[in-house]
Amino acid sequence: MARTQNSQNFDTIAIHAGQEFDPTTGAVIPPIYQTSTYVQESIGHLRGGYEYSRGGNPTRTVLETLLAALEGGKHGLSFASGLAAEDTILRALLAPGDHIVLGNDVYGGTHRLINRVHGAWGILNSTVEMSDLAAVEEAIIPGETKILWVETPSNPLMKVCDIAALVEIGHRHGVTVIVDNTFASPALQQPLAFGADVVVHSTTKYLGGHSDVLGGALIINDDALAEKAQFLQFAAGPVSAPMDAWLTVRGIKTLSVRMDRHCSNAQAIAEHLQDHPAIDRVYYPGLSTHPGHELAKKQMSGFGGMLSISFVGGAAAARSFAESTHLFQLAESLGGVESLVNYPSEMTHASVRGTELEVADNIIRLSVGIEDVADLIDDIDRALAAA
Repeated sequence: MARTQNSQNFDTIAIHAGQEFDPTTGAVIPPIYQTSTYVQESIGHLRGGYEYSRGGNPTRTVLETLLAALEGGKHGLSFASGLAAEDTILRALLAPGDHIVLGNDVYGGTHRLINRVHGAWGILNSTVEMSDLAAVEEAIIPGETKILWVETPSNPLMKVCDIAALVEIGHRHGVTVIVDNTFASPALQQPLAFGADVVVHSTTKYLGGHSDVLGGALIINDDALAEKAQFLQFAAGPVSAPMDAWLTVRGIKTLSVRMDRHCSNAQAIAEHLQDHPAIDRVYYPGLSTHPGHELAKKQMSGFGGMLSISFVGGAAAARSFAESTHLFQLAESLGGVESLVNYPSEMTHASVRGTELEVADNIIRLSVGIEDVADLIDDIDRALAAA
């Protein structure tokens, strides 16, 4: 597993950071502060700095402290969803007329937010192949490009981008580099250590890990930028609720051991599928045939639990497979302990049809869970036979 810049190892941080026992009762697990407001000692004199739960809540503080520690950052901010986190950092950095460069294989919801929501307010964007460093540099418009939005591994084609090289390009042009680290999680990759300015997560995924909570996060080192994001978090109110924050903290405690199983299961499945006659290609950075394999070995401590496959038989075969699995349940989202199968063309990436980001209709995305891998492979083989 990845090491943090903290003196403790990652597994210890995940269990203990920000989680001192309750001083009143000695409870090992910090309580859920299910409250909207706080009694003040006198006018303007707050107990522990808490006034109203949109501005701060002790349960959310635990999560935000933990998030920063996991990524080796100074400031952690918790939100109601991953897109709420993304929206906040975009508004903190951009004004009408500004320009974003983002990968041509990012999550469809991210592109929708940037292109349709922020685009309506005058924010411009260009998509580019992020593994092509010359193309990235060419896409930057001096004085106008303010953000380089990086997703690695990418969703759903598992492209691996060189974070350090992209940071060098971005910073040379005065551009803020944001890395979506959702697929890898901080257990496998820590972009701030490679010079990234901001890390974004959908904590709904691997951090929560049990498909029972929505959430998002920003981790920022720059004090001034963190202050802007914190102001928007307070002023617009896209914060995580106490119960959601508590569930996310609970999930993070087992992140490291879960990622071990996610990685080993996905590797076994990728190797099982790569020579199957029905499969045209397996997209998984753990395979030596993956174009980003060596880079992934360099900047990740594991290859993750996500993989995609394309079918020789086209859309009909892909759809039939997605509707024939049993352990792999047909659903959106990813990163939970249970395995999921997704048809991006009409599910997670339906909003980018007709754009450069359109996902081919013969591609299936698998979120590989932590079940027994023999059972998962048997489920896949049965579905392939049916397709």
